Amino acid sequence: MSKRLENRVALITGASRGIGAAVARRFSLEGAHPIVVARTQGALEKLDDDIRTNGGAATLVPLDLLDGAAVDKMAGLIAERFGKLDILVGNAAILGQLSPMSHYDPKTWTEVVATNLHANWRLIRNFDALLRQSDAGRAIFVTSSVARKTKAYWGPYAASKAALEKMVRDWSLELKQTNVRANIIDPGRVRTNMRKQAYPGENSKELRSPESITDSFVKLASAQCESNGEIFFAYQ
Repeated sequence: MSKRLENRVALITGASRGIGAAVARRFSLEGAHPIVVARTQGALEKLDDDIRTNGGAATLVPLDLLDGAAVDKMAGLIAERFGKLDILVGNAAILGQLSPMSHYDPKTWTEVVATNLHANWRLIRNFDALLRQSDAGRAIFVTSSVARKTKAYWGPYAASKAALEKMVRDWSLELKQTNVRANIIDPGRVRTNMRKQAYPGENSKELRSPESITDSFVKLASAQCESNGEIFFAYQ
């Protein structure tokens, strides 16, 4: 059986658990080499064990995406080792808290926007050139339906996701004459820690598992995908 991502190099942020970890495992099964990024070393090592058990290999990068100098250094090391990047998955995000808009403290607001928006811009800044070195560079950023809904109490999370969508779609226009394609994916209602934080009383058994939505990521990551600047819904 052919593997759809054979020999592709894929960087995945927020890969220690949930959707990011599921995507990393699936990409490995499809033949890719995942470069997995998260703040928690132990969780990355557990993911690495899972990937190795299934015959794959991964590169572990424990770092905080808000450390701009560390992200810059990571990009340089990836360029030195691989000379390109085939797939970029901007998945890392934080919820912050659900609160009336006027009640957010500046520290929380800044941290949420920095993680969900600014850190993804830094990925674009660092990896645009390396994606262009691929014969079919593919960038995928994870959004939420709250980016397109009027929804009370979601403050910086909703605003940052809306801005992320605009940023990625504008960037996609700059990529039209290249081999790179950039798209956005809305995973919908998935069984993750963030979902539990936002909806503590929800029955998690009624939610999709992270593994169940990885088909959509594989399709957008494949060299055959020519979509650009679009929003896809993993639950459709």
